Amino acid sequence: MANALTEKEYNPADLPQAFVERYGGSAADVTVFSAPARINIIGEHIDYNGGFVFPAAINRYLYVAIRKRTDRKIVYNDVRFPGTFQFSVDDDFVYDKRNDYANYLNGILSQMKAGGFSFPCGFEILMASNIPAGGGISSSSALECGFAYAVSETFGFNIDRVALAKLGQMSEHQFMNVNCGIMDQFIISTAKKNTAEKLNCATLEYEYAPLELGDYRFVVMNTNKVRRLADSKYNERRGQCEEALRRLQSDGINLSALCDLTPERWEEVHALINDPILQKRVRHCVTENQRVKDAVEALKAGNLEKLGSLLNASHASLKEDYEVTGIELDTLAETAQAQKGCLGARMTGAGFGGCAIALVHKDSVDSFVEAVQRVYTAKIGYNAGFFACESGDGVARL
Repeated sequence: MANALTEKEYNPADLPQAFVERYGGSAADVTVFSAPARINIIGEHIDYNGGFVFPAAINRYLYVAIRKRTDRKIVYNDVRFPGTFQFSVDDDFVYDKRNDYANYLNGILSQMKAGGFSFPCGFEILMASNIPAGGGISSSSALECGFAYAVSETFGFNIDRVALAKLGQMSEHQFMNVNCGIMDQFIISTAKKNTAEKLNCATLEYEYAPLELGDYRFVVMNTNKVRRLADSKYNERRGQCEEALRRLQSDGINLSALCDLTPERWEEVHALINDPILQKRVRHCVTENQRVKDAVEALKAGNLEKLGSLLNASHASLKEDYEVTGIELDTLAETAQAQKGCLGARMTGAGFGGCAIALVHKDSVDSFVEAVQRVYTAKIGYNAGFFACESGDGVARL
């Protein structure tokens, strides 16, 4: 099967010995923690419109081995990336492009220190990851949350999982200067295997729903496209939604967010917005939010066919009403939908590149990947990346 992981998967059982070979001492003193990647099953571009998201952790993990030191030093190493980064627990951490991935870790430490946590000594870590970087399944949030959990547990900070997610988001906002949402950090911190989470990103209210896929697997499909439009178009779409909300509110409709509208209520009031573009944007928000609710109910009922049809409808809405897909994502999703053994497929994430997901029977995965790859390469001119996955646990001590 074509796989996005170009290297052999790293076995976390090898990490303590690799740690000792790097740093010396005894493997008995080394603790290993894990953090998963994630997919968003459904609920796209509505988190900032008062809607729900429905993510799940998957069984692709980043691993952090950690041990306290007797001095004040902090030492970072990674199994696959050359170079050692050294700091002190007494540093005033600032972003520096030369520090590469260490910026994500230092951002977490800066937020911990700002929150009043103090370090009696330094520590050293060795990391390894089986999460494809740039694969659209949130490798950076896994890095942040896995590291934060490892440090919290090692030093007895006992930061709860919701607070851990907020810590990761605040690190992005304050240190990395990236105004991200909280979905990625939240699911990575709080996930449970064989469940997905219906999450209100505004209130952080959430509920677990069963993710019992039986003989089916999610296949992540990466366009491998360099995204240039996503940020500017994201801001444009967000502005359009804000304008639509303003118009409805000015006409006396009592709303705090577009996703407060049910599909039935939208049918009653849509004529108040006489701009066809804005109408399409609102229609996506309203129907996508309903699809999240329907997906939760479908999984509770064990109805995977219904879930698949909701994935297809989500992609159509993102293509036609929200207009954030593009030829690469459309080729992946629509080719996937036509394959034997596939119940449904849709783009996921910001759009204009990035990833799509498909729900595929485990016996059809190899032929599915081969067929979709063949069509994609012929049409787009280069290969997509693929891997099948199952649900996974949130951050954990191994």
